[in-house]
Amino acid sequence: QVQLVESGGGLVQPGGSLRLSCAASGSIVSIYTMGWYRQAPGKQRELVATITNGGSTNYADSVKGRFTISRDNAKSTEYLQMNSLKPDDTAVYYCNAAVKTSLIKPTIQTYWGQGTQVTVSS
Repeated sequence: QVQLVESGGGLVQPGGSLRLSCAASGSIVSIYTMGWYRQAPGKQRELVATITNGGSTNYADSVKGRFTISRDNAKSTEYLQMNSLKPDDTAVYYCNAAVKTSLIKPTIQTYWGQGTQVTVSS
């Protein structure tokens, strides 16, 4: 099994910054694309950003220029640096990762973290 544990959420004023981390552990052979998603109250979960194991990134239009996704493959950890935060960024943020857990089977499964609350308010 694979576990993803997020950290770094909290309360921040508009214009402030936060850095989220997501550490993967367990029976990991390889980690492919990692990503961050968010879900605000009453809304569907939406993509925030993704990063491939080669470092290619993709961002939602709403966060481009403000958020930066990165990863440390040696630590099986991804990060989301969030700057110039707005009240609309308030949500539970979830990380996910596409993981190969077997040297024999080619199956790649997607795992999710439990989520961390980010609240942007004055």
